[in-house]
Amino acid sequence: MNRRTFLPLVSVVFLAACHNKSGPKPLIVGMDMTYPPFEFLNEKGEPDGVDVRIAEALAKYLGRELKLEAYGFDGLLAAVPSGEVDLAISAMTATDERRKSFDFSDPYAFTAIAMLVPKDSPIQTAADLKKPGLRVTAKLATTGEAYAREELPNAKVDPRDDEVVCVAEVANGGADVFIYDQLSIYRHWEKNKEKTRAILQPIREEAWAIGIRKGNDELRLKVNAFLKEFRESGGLTKLGDQYLAKEKKVLEEMGIPFILR
Repeated sequence: MNRRTFLPLVSVVFLAACHNKSGPKPLIVGMDMTYPPFEFLNEKGEPDGVDVRIAEALAKYLGRELKLEAYGFDGLLAAVPSGEVDLAISAMTATDERRKSFDFSDPYAFTAIAMLVPKDSPIQTAADLKKPGLRVTAKLATTGEAYAREELPNAKVDPRDDEVVCVAEVANGGADVFIYDQLSIYRHWEKNKEKTRAILQPIREEAWAIGIRKGNDELRLKVNAFLKEFRESGGLTKLGDQYLAKEKKVLEEMGIPFILR
C-alpha cells in the first residue's frame, strides 16, 4: 500500500482528540503531506496548507476533533475504501475510476493537468505528445500518470513516487515531459527556469473533491453542506489569497480561471 505515516503529526497537533471520551469520534482525514501549498509540513513541522485549513474548518463545522493521517498518494487511495480514514482531502481529482472504489463530495477546486518540458524542447502543445518514443514522467497514481497511459500509447511512461524526482528527470534530460497539475508545474518551473519550460494551457480539465467511503451518504451530505457554506462565506477566496496569490495572478493574466471557486 506504500503508506507513509508521520507520527508526530498525529500525536502533537491534534492530541486534544484523545481527551474527549464521551463526545463524537474524531474526524480522521488522510492527506499526502508532500504537496505544498495544499498540504505540507511547515518550518515548525506543523501541517499547513489549503487542504489542512479546509479540514480544520470542516471538523469545526461538524463539531468533531480533527485527526490527520499522512499517506503516500497511492496509499491514500486505498485508505478511503478500507475505512482507515473518514475522508481524504488531498487535492484529489474526482475521476470515474476512483468512483468505483469510493464516493466524492461536490468539487471545491477546478484545475487541469499541464506540462513541464526541457527549456529547448520542441513540445508546444498536447498534440506534440503523440510523437512515438516520447519519455514521459508523472507522479505515481495521479491523473497525470493516468492520462499518459490512456492517451499516449506510443510513449515510454516512467512514474515516480516523488514529484521532485519527476522535475529532476526533465531538468537533467532523463524525460521529455512531466505531466502534473497546473499550479505544481508553475511552481517547479519557477525553481528551474534555466533548464525547464512550463506549458500551462490545460491538457485535460479536472475537478478536485473530498474522498468519502462509498455509501456514507450522511457524511457526504454534511460535507457538501459545509463546502457550500464555506464557499459562500468567502473561505475558499481567502485561502487562495493566503497561499496562492502569485499563482492566481499568473493564471488570470493568461485567461485561465483560478482553481478555488
